[in-house]
Amino acid sequence: MTMTRRLAVRLANVLLFAGVLALPLPLPAAQGTAAGSGSAGAPAVLAIKAARLFDGRSDHWVRDGVVVVAGGKIQAVGAGAAVPAGAQVLDLGDVTLLPGLIDCHTHLSFESSDDFTRDTVNRLRRDVAEAAIRATANARRTLMAGFTTVRDLGSTDFIDVGLRNAIRDGTIPGPRMLVAVHMLGARGGHADGGGFAFKRVGDEPGIERGIASGPDQFRDAVRFAVKYGADVIKVGATGGVLSLSDEVDTPQVTQAELDAIVDEAHRLHKRAAAHAHGLTGAKEAIRAGIDSIEHGSFLDEEALRMMKERGTYLVPTLLAGEYASGRVVPRHYPPEIAAKADAAVAQRSAMFRNALKIGVKVAFGTDSAVSPHGLNAKEFALMVGHGMTPAAALRSAMGAAAELLGLPGQIGTLEAGKQADVVAVPGDPLADVKVTERVSFVMKGGQIWKVAGVEK
Repeated sequence: MTMTRRLAVRLANVLLFAGVLALPLPLPAAQGTAAGSGSAGAPAVLAIKAARLFDGRSDHWVRDGVVVVAGGKIQAVGAGAAVPAGAQVLDLGDVTLLPGLIDCHTHLSFESSDDFTRDTVNRLRRDVAEAAIRATANARRTLMAGFTTVRDLGSTDFIDVGLRNAIRDGTIPGPRMLVAVHMLGARGGHADGGGFAFKRVGDEPGIERGIASGPDQFRDAVRFAVKYGADVIKVGATGGVLSLSDEVDTPQVTQAELDAIVDEAHRLHKRAAAHAHGLTGAKEAIRAGIDSIEHGSFLDEEALRMMKERGTYLVPTLLAGEYASGRVVPRHYPPEIAAKADAAVAQRSAMFRNALKIGVKVAFGTDSAVSPHGLNAKEFALMVGHGMTPAAALRSAMGAAAELLGLPGQIGTLEAGKQADVVAVPGDPLADVKVTERVSFVMKGGQIWKVAGVEK
């Protein structure tokens, strides 16, 4: 970095944290017209230049990438794309421009630690306001990591709805969110938070917290979730790892109940996702027409071929397995949870490799909250380590993820007419996918939130 650029970054840093600058950020080392011809001090047209550009549509990047942005949308993109007269130019140098990244499985309203008991006590002690404030920090970390859109698959107290709306309205920084409100599930299952003495943790939940029984009740639970803000429906088709009262591989809702859930979600024009480690429950969800299987630890070849035939997405959440199993840092769990974590992670690697061999569609998802928020990009190296090419791994968080979310015309690739979601990483991510863990530039919807490593 030149002395001039270092000074520009330092100046931006001082002004940012003094609250002087409005978004979008000023452009260190930019050339062209002075900022101010657009709203909030932003240029009317901005051309972003970089050494490389990966648009998310091919296996290769192009040299001398340019993305032209106006009115929050991409106007032009490509190698040496023409820069309109009067546009302000931001040359980011030796970086690769990428589409804003998409995580299809997060939980921004909470975060686990290495101690299950402490986490449980903290959740019981914290009121909704404190949980919501903490969620804003999680959202910010996710955006600064380069993830401009997330699908948030389960919360409590409608915190995810409030968070989504506050981000949408510009009140707080964070990724664009599609939310599930809560996971639907059976009494005593993974969605129910069991394992505690009767009446020690409040009244028995009903459809207002996603717990139902029978096809008709589950239809009503879908309608309730949509009424109060759900963009997507999630169901706990099998047991889970971080819950006390269920087995990880057992089915928890019936075929008739899954049929009703998926049918009602689709009737209301919502996608449906199934938490499913276990084989039987996953197959039932696939037969019901579920749009994605989350985790999929125990899927066999038959289940994977069913997914291939139906176009069902796999969201593998490999990073969650690394943390839940204690591979990253030691985890202190009750024995029943530790055993489930070990069993699931022992199967997931072979499952994922088989899915790639069979050609199952894969969308990027981390289950962040099991892992710390803001580390989402670590999933890429795990995917590549399990057999994906770097380009395919990147596209799983781009066009494939946008397709799963039902937003292929808006996000996921760098194309004219789409939202101006642009991130930059140092060097070449096709040579070393781990550079995605060092995002230096973040733009969402035309607003710059991070430039030259300086965050708003």
